[in-house]
Amino acid sequence: MEIQKEMKKMTLGHEIGAGAMCLKCKDKCEGFELHFWRKICRNCKCSLEDHDVQMNTAESKKVGKLFEDTKYTGLIAKLKTDGFPAYKGNMVTLPVAGQVKDIGKMVTFEWAPPVANQHLVARYMELLPPEKRPVAGTQGAEYRKRQMAKQLPEHDQDPSRCHELTPGEVKLMQQYVRKCKDEALGVGDLKLPEDLVGGVAHSPGVKTETDLKDATRPESGSEQAYKGTISTTGSAGAQGSSGKESMESIYCCNQCHQQMKEGEPAVYADRAGYDKLWHPSCFVCCICTELLVDMIYFWKKGKLYCGRHYGESEKPRCGGCDELIFSNEYTQAEGLNWHLKHFCCFDCDCVLAGETYVMEKDHPVCKSCYMKNYAMICMACKIPIEPEAQRVSYGESHWHAEPQCFQCSCCSKCLIGQRFMAMKNMLFCSVECKKTLQ
Repeated sequence: MEIQKEMKKMTLGHEIGAGAMCLKCKDKCEGFELHFWRKICRNCKCSLEDHDVQMNTAESKKVGKLFEDTKYTGLIAKLKTDGFPAYKGNMVTLPVAGQVKDIGKMVTFEWAPPVANQHLVARYMELLPPEKRPVAGTQGAEYRKRQMAKQLPEHDQDPSRCHELTPGEVKLMQQYVRKCKDEALGVGDLKLPEDLVGGVAHSPGVKTETDLKDATRPESGSEQAYKGTISTTGSAGAQGSSGKESMESIYCCNQCHQQMKEGEPAVYADRAGYDKLWHPSCFVCCICTELLVDMIYFWKKGKLYCGRHYGESEKPRCGGCDELIFSNEYTQAEGLNWHLKHFCCFDCDCVLAGETYVMEKDHPVCKSCYMKNYAMICMACKIPIEPEAQRVSYGESHWHAEPQCFQCSCCSKCLIGQRFMAMKNMLFCSVECKKTLQ
């Protein structure tokens, strides 16, 4: 029944962002119109995140669905009337630190770590690269928005957002999503390294702050083992070393391996274990090295992944529709994987299996579209040059590599393999011929 339900409600959400202006193409794009199976605009071929779309509601539902049925349900609101849980996020307004002239000035962050200590949150933001701080109305807020769309593709977790999955593929995808939530999904927590000595960090959204002390305590004596590790590591230093020195010798960033400073906030990932911490700016995906948006991570084999690259570590991704491939049958071309039905011309969508195609700006196009939209025009005969034909190029000018096209404009001597001069799209074999036509 679940599979049938997913099949019935499948949609690509074509109403989302309809008509929105493209931030790249400006007036050249007529407005966002979603391709019927690619995740791009039909008019300009740019992605949804490249358009001026207010995605707050859609992103809230997407992340809410990701956290549904996990221990992070504390980060989502109760089910709405439409059946979708909403991601509460954590927008905060904090005082600016630093310059005297900024005293009393308040800054609104579109997201901040959900911890009670506002000084810790403010210091966390200061340690992020300035251009990536999610201050409302700035480049950093746009960066967060783009990364939310890129790192957490809705079609990686929701079968209803995929194109024409079979019942078998829906079932496999549901199993993948369940495994992802049970074994990899996590949300970073913000702590001071010294707060971990003699205790453990706590995961956000699991219990209330009052209950956390007992609710997140490791089972089977693992906390005692952790304390023992701290004690042993601390005693390995020189005799008479201070507790501060001992703490700093223990805590090093798992990414850059530099020392964690006392009083500086660190990011903790419960799936990684209690002995691993990261600088705020080092809590990044191991593949794209981008900050993990809202500290949402996926842990696999000792590495942090964003949702997109975790998915690609588990399943091949189609170069056409951008979806993970749950079918046993797919093809590989140009270093990418493709659903059989999606290895198509980027311009006209005709299937390219067994057909001649040309890679244009990293996308395959059929020969017909190439000749119409991309082929170089021969300066001599004015006929488009076919992709398999040999050509001669000089600057922005191109000719068929044929005697009747690449010849002296004065005496018609074939110039293939010969020295030549070019002037105003004309070719000359010698100074004499050039003077003749001047």
